[in-house]
Amino acid sequence: MNSSGSDLQAQPLTVRIGAELTGVDLRQPLDARAVAWIRSALLRHKVVFLRGQHLDREQQVAFASHLGELTAAHPTVPGAEGAPGVFELDSHAGGRANHWHTDVTFTDRPPAVSVLRAVVVPPVGGDTIWANTATAYEGLPAPLRALADGLRAVHTNRYDYGRANPAGAVDDAARRRRVQFESVVFETEHPVVRVHPETGERSLLLGGFAQHVVGLSSRESADLIRALQDRVTAPEHTVRWRWREGDVAVWDNRATQHYAVDDYGDAHRVVQRVTVAGPIPVGIDGRPSRALRGDASAYSAVGG
Repeated sequence: MNSSGSDLQAQPLTVRIGAELTGVDLRQPLDARAVAWIRSALLRHKVVFLRGQHLDREQQVAFASHLGELTAAHPTVPGAEGAPGVFELDSHAGGRANHWHTDVTFTDRPPAVSVLRAVVVPPVGGDTIWANTATAYEGLPAPLRALADGLRAVHTNRYDYGRANPAGAVDDAARRRRVQFESVVFETEHPVVRVHPETGERSLLLGGFAQHVVGLSSRESADLIRALQDRVTAPEHTVRWRWREGDVAVWDNRATQHYAVDDYGDAHRVVQRVTVAGPIPVGIDGRPSRALRGDASAYSAVGG
């Protein structure tokens, strides 16, 4: 079956973000109609979920390739063994992401789309939460929106979302992963408000890699970023997914942030991600992002 029939359905999970897709088997070849339907659902709902797909790595890469050219696994962390385009987060190897972020915003070309599959799911906990950064922007009070429109912020990988929870114990595996994550330092100046290249929507480009606002002091930056982040992560802009092994999530990295909840103790959690290359973000004034430190061109090359 090529998943092109009328059985394709998108069931919204909230009004503002998230939908579960049914009627499609990602292990089978997808025709142009099915791919277009998935892309349309993704642009509308920002993150879509498919239960029980049970893809292997090759099938995950093949599906992600329908959505665009792929990146390498990560700018500094090697890909999974035998799969240079697959980024693995293994909780037993220091791979936890317990903070809000948009993927790889410390480079000048963050991914357009991320495709994540659940390989090992803990018996309880380990959910992921996504936030809609476009509706968050739309909901800003007019004075705060006008302020955000003119701001630029510097993002860096010195803030590692793959490390263990800083409020808890940091084990040797997490320390080793952090050293690898920061082995090459990247810094990029992005507009705080970017224009979506496909929908034209405006959204807040922040998250955990945003270090400071250009032209402001450290304290002023922290206060302003916190105020905007609080708007992004307000419950009404979010959706929470309870994973089962074999599930797949696909999100628009240009209009979302996400948070992998570290609430499963010593249980094992493994997820693998493939990312689709994205363009340089552009602000509402037409100014693009610019790299300040680090060359991410190899990351933006097609991964396998």
